[in-house]
Amino acid sequence: MVVTTNLDLDEIDGRIRSRLQDPELVTKVGINAPDFRSPVVDSSHPALSSLQLHSGRSFGNFSLRDNEKLPVDEQKSLEKAFRSAQQFAERPRGWMVFIGTYGTGKTHLAASIGNYRHALGESPMFVVVPDLLDHLRSTFSPTSTVSYDNLFEEVRTCRLLILDDLGTQSATPWAKEKLYQILNYRYNAELPTVITTSMEVEELDPRIRSRMLDKRLCDIIAITAPSYRNMGTAEKTKEGAKNRLEPRPGFLMRLA
Repeated sequence: MVVTTNLDLDEIDGRIRSRLQDPELVTKVGINAPDFRSPVVDSSHPALSSLQLHSGRSFGNFSLRDNEKLPVDEQKSLEKAFRSAQQFAERPRGWMVFIGTYGTGKTHLAASIGNYRHALGESPMFVVVPDLLDHLRSTFSPTSTVSYDNLFEEVRTCRLLILDDLGTQSATPWAKEKLYQILNYRYNAELPTVITTSMEVEELDPRIRSRMLDKRLCDIIAITAPSYRNMGTAEKTKEGAKNRLEPRPGFLMRLA
């Protein structure tokens, strides 16, 4: 006889449970896997983390933009961000916050940290904040089979969390509260966390800002260089030609 159930043994009628626990007659097999009918709600990292989408980003292919002749202070800010990211990747500790306008390389550096730790056998979570909130909201749907507590707990307690684009989400009270709960827990537990944002520190939720300003735990790295997307036409043409001629390791790896 074969029996399947989604109940724990303690929830089964005692007379039946005593027979199912007979070791000479019964073999019990537990299956710890998500519902295959709902792959989008899998609670494992790949369902929520988008690090695989940035697999081609590394410290090795990050551009310090030496050929653009940026002002000295802007060039130094980019170099400082690069060195700080490398140091954090070697030894994740506390928080690292990258601040700067769009297109300055914040996401590239954050993904490089995640890819570096992943290559060492770890499972960092790379989460775009608006996507995270969409996942959390979906758990309140009456038809959802996801446990809100499990999803929320995974993000809150993972070994290394990378939050990309903090501040671009809808600033509703609900969103602010969820982000605060996640970051407050990670602050108190001193869990390694990387955050990117295009907002000024003063524009962030005061509760989150106060924790970011704790120099004992958090390093705020401002990238003052302009967006690389704003390069002149000649520079863009030259850069585009260079990208077409040079091999892209991430793409070749996927072909292999």
